[in-house]
Amino acid sequence: MTFLTVIIRGLFRRPVRTGLTIVGIAVGIGAVVALVGMSRGFETSWTSGMKSRGTDIDVSNMAGSLTPQPFSESVVPGIRQLPHVAETCSLMVDFTSIEKADMMIVSAREWGGYTWKNLKLVSGRLPKDAHEKVVVLGTLAAQILGKKVGDTLQLETEELPVVGVVDGGAMVENNSVILSLPLYQELTGNQGKINVLNIRATPGTTKEEISDLCQRIQSLVPQLHAMPAEEDVRSSQAYRIIHGMSWGTSLLAVLVGILGIMNTMLMTVFERTQEICVLLALGWKRSRIIRMILCESALLGFLGGAGGVILGFFGVKLLVTAPIIRGLLEPDVNAGLLAEGVAIAIVVGVFSGLYPAWRSSRLLPAQALHE
Repeated sequence: MTFLTVIIRGLFRRPVRTGLTIVGIAVGIGAVVALVGMSRGFETSWTSGMKSRGTDIDVSNMAGSLTPQPFSESVVPGIRQLPHVAETCSLMVDFTSIEKADMMIVSAREWGGYTWKNLKLVSGRLPKDAHEKVVVLGTLAAQILGKKVGDTLQLETEELPVVGVVDGGAMVENNSVILSLPLYQELTGNQGKINVLNIRATPGTTKEEISDLCQRIQSLVPQLHAMPAEEDVRSSQAYRIIHGMSWGTSLLAVLVGILGIMNTMLMTVFERTQEICVLLALGWKRSRIIRMILCESALLGFLGGAGGVILGFFGVKLLVTAPIIRGLLEPDVNAGLLAEGVAIAIVVGVFSGLYPAWRSSRLLPAQALHE
């Protein structure tokens, strides 16, 4: 009988208990994979949206809220004069329910600004001017809302015709209702206000120069927050909440897994007291007994982790179809995250087996007689 055979036989001598433990670990690791994948997907989706527009710096006033707060667009000319600023585009971005969609992105853009240039027409046309009372929809927004060119869309108190469907090159762009900034300012009563300023740097600008430009902007307008596009999402309140909740829930799931494996391994040690004592009497070293218990708990973790990454992968695919999430992010569940999930499960298994392994090493060969 090989060492591996002893481990497998010991682990599956109580198949129901072992199976339930594996399921518990799988649920915990599945939660880790799904929640962390959603968190990373939020960052990836919004960063790809910035890149598709060609934005290098994002300026906003989050003020501790989930959406940027309005500020006067009178600050834009001063920012536009700073070194390395090639173009700016003022926006009002909002998250709101529109008709049958629980959560939709409204993206009102400065007429003639560079953020219109990445929109590729799929059907229809773009607005004729800044004050034409019409909207265009991203491809995903049109699908979710069930709209096509010629239909009308209820936005605030107005019914606006849909004149075009566009592909923005990123999920957040394609899930947006897009219209001109002056029109949205009029609809919402925010004349002269914006809540986001996108900046495109001059070609060849280095990361250090972009960082320096962000500091210049904040010195010029202290109440605003300027960040490089790839870092902006990570600094947002929404991302911090999602990231904190995902890891907080994941830690609770991991803790449950630790307790489950530890309970299973302790019961295994108690039930196999005679077997372990006989092995010690036959010449097994205590260190080998410890390795046996740790290998069993690690195998439990591995099997639970393997099941968990499968559960998490399909679970996150199901989660993104929920109406409140659909179109807002694309989950980032890659091979690296799946490997992390399995690794976490193995570490949890080994950690959970430390105390049972220590208990097993304290047994004496003479105890076999008492059994």
